[in-house]
Amino acid sequence: MTGECDLSTLLRSIQPELHVPVYVFVTLADAAALQGLQPIMTFQESEGLTAIVHQADAGVHGWDGAFPSRMITLNVHSSLDAVGFLAAITGRLAALGIGVNPVSAFYHDHLFVPADRTEEALAALQELAEG
Repeated sequence: MTGECDLSTLLRSIQPELHVPVYVFVTLADAAALQGLQPIMTFQESEGLTAIVHQADAGVHGWDGAFPSRMITLNVHSSLDAVGFLAAITGRLAALGIGVNPVSAFYHDHLFVPADRTEEALAALQELAEG
């Protein structure tokens, strides 16, 4: 199943969905430290394993989490090779001074935005969808 590639269709169809937990980014020596946890994402870098975990889980484990954020899922099935989609989204948020860490998965794109700017980010995304 392929996703949508047309930029205007993608932007009209984003249907942003806010998730409740506050997440943080942590770096760990290896995946063994995550035993018993379900990170929302992991990515192996040469410096260590990056994981996005619930802020509460990071606190319990004594991990220094960075970028307390909330996740907004864009509920449009975007193609992995769609051109300009995330550029339009992140550009709109950048114009408002809102940092964003996007994660693309097979079906959807997910935006991690500062927890204290969530409502502003959602409003900007809704405006973008309305044209």
